[in-house]
Amino acid sequence: MLARALLLTIVALLLGGCGGKNDQVTTATTVTTTTKTPTTTTGPSLAGASTEPAVWKSTSTETELLTGVRAAAHAGYDRLVFEFRNGVPGYDVRYVDRPLRADGSGAPVAVRGGAILRIRMEPALDADLTQASAPRTYTGPTRFEPSTAAIVEVVRTGGFEAVLTWAAGIDGKRPFTVTRLENPSRIVIDVAST
Repeated sequence: MLARALLLTIVALLLGGCGGKNDQVTTATTVTTTTKTPTTTTGPSLAGASTEPAVWKSTSTETELLTGVRAAAHAGYDRLVFEFRNGVPGYDVRYVDRPLRADGSGAPVAVRGGAILRIRMEPALDADLTQASAPRTYTGPTRFEPSTAAIVEVVRTGGFEAVLTWAAGIDGKRPFTVTRLENPSRIVIDVAST
């Protein structure tokens, strides 16, 4: 009888020990999952980001002159910047359907990506029409593929009657924000990439 009681006690201790071991594995898994959560959501959130159009009307009568276009990847978003010589023009930034049409001619413009974000700026141009030879103020590429996660391609689609239009091919319809900055004058578009 004593041997049987001793055997039952040993079995109970072993089973109890097994339960504790399983609990530790579950706890370790939970800790690992909790630790990984912040790394999957790194980078600043884009406060106020939306897929809805962003529009701002300029009160300037002077045509703003584009001098630079660039795009770069950041933690959690891609940034597209349009820089101007003499001020920030008004803008209308929105997702549009295909086919995208060139300003003036109406010819279709191919843009890579799952969605097209059209950036229309006015009054703005990339050439100074106040000078006799109308020199270009922006001499960079009019079509390029930046090393970014969400922005697939950036394409100039026209400059006509003080309306300058570019398009950003995005890998899908993602939320974005638009900000006006001074010194230097810029329109900054941030597109969520995570």
